[in-house]
Amino acid sequence: MHLDIITPENNVLSEEIDEVLVPTENGQIGVLPHHINIVTKLIPGEIIIKSKGKDNIIAVSGGFLEVKKENVTILSDYAEHAKDIDVEKATAAQKRAEELLSNKKDELSEEDIIRIEAELRLSLLQQHIARRNRHRSN
Repeated sequence: MHLDIITPENNVLSEEIDEVLVPTENGQIGVLPHHINIVTKLIPGEIIIKSKGKDNIIAVSGGFLEVKKENVTILSDYAEHAKDIDVEKATAAQKRAEELLSNKKDELSEEDIIRIEAELRLSLLQQHIARRNRHRSN
């Protein structure tokens, strides 16, 4: 079956796969060839792609999954291969967001607070997925 993972910036992945595991609001689901057609909401977490005996992990901020015949499409605002996540950059983003929220919250607009909280959640997700992936690789 064919998997496409698409963000507003680029096509993160487009390849033939054997299976994909995705985080949904109702728990993790697996999609195998000949899966029923489905559209569902994804939550932040990791996508596990199984192909030719290997696992590929992708961090995702949430989004939508569509399975239609032998095509699987994931649309998300953010998706990145776990091996490509820069943990130091994510840690710095976390610290920056936490500092803004604790020291300057009174000066920020509601929109700024929402944006900074989203950046904080994303940086924590990146760190978590990158560390899990490194432990799997060892």
